[in-house]
Amino acid sequence: MKKYLMYISIFFVVCFGIPILFTQSFQEQQGKESSNSNAENQIIESTYDYSEYNTVKLLHKDTNKIEELPLDEYLYGVVSSEMPASFEEEALKAQAVVARTYTLYKIIQNDKKHGEANICDDSTCCQAWISKEDRLARWNEEKQEEYWNKIVKAVNETQGKMITYEGKPINAFFHSNSGGATEAPINVWGGSGYPYLQSVETAGEDAYSQYESEVTITKKEFEETIKKEHGDFKIDFDEKDCIKVKEYTEGNRVKTIQVGNLKLSGVEMRNLFGLRSANFTITIEDNDIIFDVIGYGHGVGMSQTGADSLAKQGKTYKEIIHHFYTDVEIKDI
Repeated sequence: MKKYLMYISIFFVVCFGIPILFTQSFQEQQGKESSNSNAENQIIESTYDYSEYNTVKLLHKDTNKIEELPLDEYLYGVVSSEMPASFEEEALKAQAVVARTYTLYKIIQNDKKHGEANICDDSTCCQAWISKEDRLARWNEEKQEEYWNKIVKAVNETQGKMITYEGKPINAFFHSNSGGATEAPINVWGGSGYPYLQSVETAGEDAYSQYESEVTITKKEFEETIKKEHGDFKIDFDEKDCIKVKEYTEGNRVKTIQVGNLKLSGVEMRNLFGLRSANFTITIEDNDIIFDVIGYGHGVGMSQTGADSLAKQGKTYKEIIHHFYTDVEIKDI
């Protein structure tokens, strides 16, 4: 009888006890995996949670003071400062998304370039910004309300939109006028560049003739300017081809140029002589050196006049963005 009871006990353990133990173990493991999965999801979500970036710490370069502004309120000042309010609405919307993306990129990079501030209001360093009061004061009185409402609408109707590449905000460079083709960053700043910033053509920019310019200096000024940076500079203006472009970039800008005994980059020539862009030609007339320049800015990313031209052709802000930035997505924050 005892043996019989023992066999029955063993039977119950084998049939019910062990499965229960395995089930509990499996559930515990599943619980751990679920917990790990939740933790991973939290990490992923926090990586793409931009709610903490709804406030921008803006450094005013003229006063060296930091002002905290809601992101979109800050963008009103950026868009109204960076792009003419007379431009098409879709161009202004594209500028709003580009400026939002550029701002988020700067905040996330957190390079402490401006101390506790995220970004400054100097266009030569970050992107321009102007207060509403100052912006209105610079517009004609009869246009103030129309223009301001147009800017606010462009920002509000693209609220939360940003440009991403592989899930992250891009370094959304932009400039005034490309002269017909944008530039790859490697030709401007060196390095390996960004895959989403390629040279693209933009039709219609020749209509913005205000972005064509001419700079005339004397031969003496030309020599002295280069010698400040290159003490060994020599040039004989009587020689044929004493100044000759050796190579152009994909964006039709001067890549390298032979100047006397030196081989310089187009970007350096632009900086030396304060040219609006590196898309220039040089002619020598009597005692003068004449630069004829097309475009305005470094040429990387979105051309603002190009955006306006595309908008005039019926393109939406999303189509404009996809034209200037390669293989990107427009996502909601």
